[in-house]
Amino acid sequence: MTLRIVFRRAAQSELEDAAVWYDEQRVGLGEEFIIEIEQAIANAAAAPKRHPIVFGDIRRTVARRFPFSVYFRVRQTTLVVLAVFHGRRDPAIWRRRG
Repeated sequence: MTLRIVFRRAAQSELEDAAVWYDEQRVGLGEEFIIEIEQAIANAAAAPKRHPIVFGDIRRTVARRFPFSVYFRVRQTTLVVLAVFHGRRDPAIWRRRG
């Protein structure tokens, strides 16, 4: 069973900001970034237990092409996206969102 996907506001903002940045680097790259992240999230929603727990009950899936991870938790039938986070940022930032 695939879980319903819900974004926290901060995670949605991170996704949009990163897409804008990538599009500024090359037209169309922002859309490619969004597709990549959406695919990573869809894979996590289809099989959340395949992704490692990294903090408390928070799990992580990693994008293949871009240096971003998606941090999420499962709540009953919902996958809650907490962060869309660049690999070089301080993880303490998203941990405070738990």
